[in-house]
Amino acid sequence: MPRRLLPALGSLTAGLLLALGLAAPASAAGTDYAALGDSYSSGVGTNNYDGTSGSCLRSPQSYPRLWVNSHTVASFQFVACSGATTREVLNNQLGALNSGTDLVTISIGGNDAGFANVVTTCRLGSDSSCLSAVNTAKAYISNTLPGRLDETYRAIRSRAPGARVVVLGYPRLFELGSCGFGSISEYKRSLLNGGSDTMSGVISARAGAAGFSYVDVRGRFAGHGVCASTPWINGTTFPVVESYHPKAAGYSGGYLPALAAATG
Repeated sequence: MPRRLLPALGSLTAGLLLALGLAAPASAAGTDYAALGDSYSSGVGTNNYDGTSGSCLRSPQSYPRLWVNSHTVASFQFVACSGATTREVLNNQLGALNSGTDLVTISIGGNDAGFANVVTTCRLGSDSSCLSAVNTAKAYISNTLPGRLDETYRAIRSRAPGARVVVLGYPRLFELGSCGFGSISEYKRSLLNGGSDTMSGVISARAGAAGFSYVDVRGRFAGHGVCASTPWINGTTFPVVESYHPKAAGYSGGYLPALAAATG
């Protein structure tokens, strides 16, 4: 092949990759990786946090840290934060991105929909109050959250135009059937799982519309929710912040292989 064609072909390939919403391969020096998102990205639930992360509760057992440990990484920006909403990603986390970012991961949306309050209502309230809380959250997820996600995803693409962006979803929290004395009733567990399914459908659709990869973790957590014989998700715990978040086994056995399957 004539040498003068090589630069032109290289430019054409890069242009096609960007037009298709795909990132160019990371350099041999390693991936420039930024991990954004909420508590499911920061690693809440492991009860093991970096001393410098403060209230963001970033864990060495989170899926971003585990992914970094098993891949060649040139740089790692870990800005996921417990309690984050789409607005907080826009205001506080986008500084981790730049034109050289190769990979971005994010889980976001649960706090926008009032995840903690809905679970608390179902844990402590009546069947009717649980149903009302779940239906209110589902209405928000269906009607308001799509616009919030679209805005967030556009901002990520603007700040990291060449990055591959992987959006990770949330697991169903519960197994159905027997769960022992004092547990949330099967009816309420079913309602909450239905809310998770609504959330997964909306996040998947908006990620796809943005040209991002969506990783559904519900299948990997199946059989390991709260009430399972080997749960990967905490039930009600103390400190309360750990409640209804993945345990270390959930990040290593659920989230990490799901992410690795998407990224290689």
